[in-house]
Amino acid sequence: MNTKDIIKNGLIKENPTWVLILGMCPTLATTTSAVNGMSMGLATTFVLVMSNIVISLLKSVIPDKVRIPAFIVIIASFVTMVEMVMKAYLPDLYDSLGLFISLIVVNCIVLGRAEAFASKNSVGHSALDGLFMGLGFTWALTLLGIVRELLGTGCFFGINLIGGADGMLMMILPAGGFLALGFLMALINQIRRRSVKKS
Repeated sequence: MNTKDIIKNGLIKENPTWVLILGMCPTLATTTSAVNGMSMGLATTFVLVMSNIVISLLKSVIPDKVRIPAFIVIIASFVTMVEMVMKAYLPDLYDSLGLFISLIVVNCIVLGRAEAFASKNSVGHSALDGLFMGLGFTWALTLLGIVRELLGTGCFFGINLIGGADGMLMMILPAGGFLALGFLMALINQIRRRSVKKS
């Protein structure tokens, strides 16, 4: 697989949120604001890149029988690093994301890329795959966060755009997350289909 395919897969063709529909738990729970969505995406990107690199380096050393547990230990190590750094330097963000940082360990995007890609490819390609799958996840969470925050509170990255007016409270509640995700997924997949027909 060449670099161009890896980039296209992560951002568009195999986007974890819009196409593969993976990681729905953090997608719906952390996107009540654009900052939360983007932060969760970037934290996941870091874990994806670092765990893909280590797993690719160790793929010939890890016995096949303990492959999945070994992957989980590697992923958990990087999640712990993210959690500790965030808790020390970004306590408000850490409080806002809470449990969902720890849950990156069992996020099917991270484990799926470790199993499907990093354990079978070179270190360079594995790092790129982690980076662009992570960025694809990040842009999806950020977009969803922007839509929910704008409609729910009238804010954009915490900046109030509608003065003292109230937004639609439902959009920052779980039901609003499902609605926003459904409409955005339909829109993005429609755009993808049209671009495939043209090419």
